[in-house]
Amino acid sequence: MSDNSQVPAATPETGHKDVSPEVHAESGGSDSGGEDAVDSEGKSGSATPLTESSTGGKATIEERAARMEALRAKMRESTAANRKDLIAEHNKAKFSVKEAARLEKQRRLAETLRESMDAEERGEDMERKKNWDYSIEENDEWEKRQARKERRADFQFHDDAHAARRKYKKDLDLIKPDLAAYQAQKEAAMSQGSALQNFSSGSSSNAVTASEQLYRDANTLLYGDNKPSEEAIDRVVGKLNHDLDKRSKFSRKRNNEEEGDITYINERNRVFNKKVRASPPKHMFILTIVQIARFYDKYTAETRASFERGTAL
Repeated sequence: MSDNSQVPAATPETGHKDVSPEVHAESGGSDSGGEDAVDSEGKSGSATPLTESSTGGKATIEERAARMEALRAKMRESTAANRKDLIAEHNKAKFSVKEAARLEKQRRLAETLRESMDAEERGEDMERKKNWDYSIEENDEWEKRQARKERRADFQFHDDAHAARRKYKKDLDLIKPDLAAYQAQKEAAMSQGSALQNFSSGSSSNAVTASEQLYRDANTLLYGDNKPSEEAIDRVVGKLNHDLDKRSKFSRKRNNEEEGDITYINERNRVFNKKVRASPPKHMFILTIVQIARFYDKYTAETRASFERGTAL
């Protein structure tokens, strides 16, 4: 074999190229130093990743905390932006509803004016043409409503019985009958009457009793056996509280209460007297009137009161 066969080949472990024996001999005892260097490098290489991993772990926790804070800040910003957009959308929808109602009202008014103008050009009666759109039943209901309104137009106090009757009529308009509860009560009364007919011989008397329980008049002897529901009791209490609140806030309109005594004969004279009292007049005649009112009003007050009461001679 040749000398070259004794040269070790490069291995994956060492990763060195082939070298001659001379070069290897020249290196001599430096092999141990090289191995020591490799060992030291290996130790340093193994120690360095540990240090980096430990420091990298601390950096990762800090980065995660910063990232979490940034996400929370974005979440707060998005919540505030969403709330702002929601409020803006709500206001826009509210404005849109009002604007749509206003435009619809204007449109109906414009259509009414256009129809009235067209009817005038054609020589037609607009009211008569409008009445063709109503049925006989609707016309009868309208006439009844107007007649009832005219009957109730008398707001003067006559007596307690008349006031109680007016109050009763108004309360009747607010009553909304519960037809379902009435039907259930009717079925219960009739079923009770039919059950009594099956188990007794006096069928006619039992039927009369069931009918009296359902339809009672002033001559019935059945009283105090009705048990109202909680909703009915709350409805009655609410109605009484509403009447008390309305009565406490009611104030009859009194004309000329702020002005005091009536010293005028018509609206023009009232305005004239108001202007005279507000600013000193320059005309001699008006000045004389003001002086007379100033000096003689306290003597004529009793006479005016007597005329108002109707007790003047």
